[in-house]
Amino acid sequence: MFSRYTVARELRGYLAGATAARAGDEMSGPALLLLGFAVTGRPAAGSGLLAGVTIAGAAGGPLFGALLDRSGRPDRVQAWALAGYALGITAVEAALGHLAVPAVMLIALAAGLFSPAVAGGWTAQLPRLVTGPELDRGSALDALTYTAASLAGPALAAAVAAGVSARAAVLTAAALVALAIPAARSLSRYRPDRGDQDTPRKPLRRRMAEGFAVIAARRPLRRATVTSAVSYAGIGMLLDCCPVLGAQRLGAPARGALLISAMAVASLAANAALARGPGRPELRVAMSTLVMGAGMAAAAVAPGGLVVAAVALAGAGEGPQLTALFAIRHRETPDRMRGQVYTTAASLKIAGLAAGAALGGPLAGHSVTACLLIAAGTELCAAASGLLL
Repeated sequence: MFSRYTVARELRGYLAGATAARAGDEMSGPALLLLGFAVTGRPAAGSGLLAGVTIAGAAGGPLFGALLDRSGRPDRVQAWALAGYALGITAVEAALGHLAVPAVMLIALAAGLFSPAVAGGWTAQLPRLVTGPELDRGSALDALTYTAASLAGPALAAAVAAGVSARAAVLTAAALVALAIPAARSLSRYRPDRGDQDTPRKPLRRRMAEGFAVIAARRPLRRATVTSAVSYAGIGMLLDCCPVLGAQRLGAPARGALLISAMAVASLAANAALARGPGRPELRVAMSTLVMGAGMAAAAVAPGGLVVAAVALAGAGEGPQLTALFAIRHRETPDRMRGQVYTTAASLKIAGLAAGAALGGPLAGHSVTACLLIAAGTELCAAASGLLL
């Protein structure tokens, strides 16, 4: 039996590893955007790299979740995936400027196949450490690692890119992911979930289908998943615009990464303000999505430094949306299906981000204002899609 002290100590190790991996992941996106812009002078190159990583992550999520669930040693699967992701990010940095951009995008695709270990891979293992009422607290702390990472990652990317180089920023992101490998290996000490001992015998195809089936069958989960996936397409466009906004309105492309940190600060503040407030999570998903759209529309026309406040408004919606989304997932997902539903839902959201990033690069290169207005319209569509479903 695990004592309360031991569980608390192991939870701290889990959270430290999750924070390091997610900070590296959050840093890698802005770093790749800055690297592509710095090497080629075109925002489309950076957005293509980001889209390649995210598209592969979206495709690989259900498969990775199935492999975790059927493996007798998920800690090894998690650790190897983190190592592959760190090496893949390093390979992108080494190749850009020496190989043609399409070839580098293929490397980014290969790296992205390992990225589901950063998000769903950690969260899916949390019930092995804490159960019952402790799981709610652990899940809340786990969600905070996303906010902490989204705050630290872009800021660190901007600082390293401005102080050293965009290449150094990419390598730092890879190093943070690699730092999480020992924590992933420690997952072997966590007590196993004994309620689903027959699941390792299920075929991978069946496991992957089960995650989609649960999301499709439960209406609140389906609505929240669709809303977040469409909404993250708008986020992908906003991310593409940040280096251009930094160059045009703040004086340097690297300052665009600070805009992403401004989003994270507003996200954290909004979550703190609303943590004890009433309201159904379904309503919060819809309202926070509309707030994100308002922030993107404001960023399209905000002059100079006011663009920071506009982007922060978008962040004030993104934080509560994520928290409400987690609440719906925890409430609607059967215990034995948490791993598959979390990785599948995260993959669908990442797919939306990838689609937005792929579309946003050319749009931002042509007109950053038009790209932001389209992103704002996408948030409106996201809110409407949830209501229509």
